[in-house]
Amino acid sequence: MKQASQAQTFGEQPAPAKLVIASRESALAMWQAEHIRDRLRALYPETDVSILGMTTQGDQILDVTLSKIGGKGLFVKELETALEEGRADIAVHSLKDVPMHLPAGFMLACIGKREDPRDAFVSNNFANLEALPHGSVVGTSSLRRESQLRARFPHLNIEPLRGNVQTRLRKLDEGKYAAIILAAAGLKRLGLGERIRDLISSENSLPAVGQGALGIECRADRPDLEALLRPLHDAETAACVLAERAMSRALAGSCQVPLGGFAEVSGDKLRMRGFVASPDGKRMLRAEQTGSVSAPEALGDAVAQALLQQGAGEILAALNG
Repeated sequence: MKQASQAQTFGEQPAPAKLVIASRESALAMWQAEHIRDRLRALYPETDVSILGMTTQGDQILDVTLSKIGGKGLFVKELETALEEGRADIAVHSLKDVPMHLPAGFMLACIGKREDPRDAFVSNNFANLEALPHGSVVGTSSLRRESQLRARFPHLNIEPLRGNVQTRLRKLDEGKYAAIILAAAGLKRLGLGERIRDLISSENSLPAVGQGALGIECRADRPDLEALLRPLHDAETAACVLAERAMSRALAGSCQVPLGGFAEVSGDKLRMRGFVASPDGKRMLRAEQTGSVSAPEALGDAVAQALLQQGAGEILAALNG
């Protein structure tokens, strides 16, 4: 009986009668929303937890790279509107899609345990990047991936690739690309792990800020939801992601800037690596710092400052026109 009582309350309050999750309608986004829905139903069985599926502007515009149409924030704006209007209580996001500055009135209430943060090499004919012949076409939607690929493999032809995971895999299967690079986390969550031919180490392809982690957003005036979501919060992942986001924020990072940031916990220490590059990969600046798990944002700022001291500001200024 004690367990049942705990499941129905959080803090001193009873669980709400109803909870609505806003989500994009792509297969991966819906998997993520359903995962959170199922965990919340298990924690609070008397709460009616439902999903409000939405199509965002980022899902609708597929013929232009994200960096040219306003960035990854296009994936979250409609969901935030649903929160603002009270049509939904929380929104589930891939954290790598969440802008570094949330709009006034919103907060990240919870950061879930991270899936595999690495990039995945997907190909029907080749085992890894090193096996690709000269001139092979590799698809990616990410300037971060593109710059690192160009730096390591200048003989490859990097072409833009938009759409949801299934659309990208279909384009590969139609022969439009020799290989494509996707986030391993998304493929694994969708049960498509068998499509991964090679997992690219973080040394060779530093992940995007927040890659593999889920963030749950709500209105800032809903501390009750923060308490409700606390059982889903993973402190280790949160420390890593807060460091990464602090670095990107200090560098004014967006999908218009080729940068990556990745933090890992080791005991009570946090190891953080970051890079900023020119899109062609010819100029690649890297920095690494170690700090306390209890001060992740200070560590992220320190990595950003180390990159700026190397000249990252010049790259950023050129990219921002």
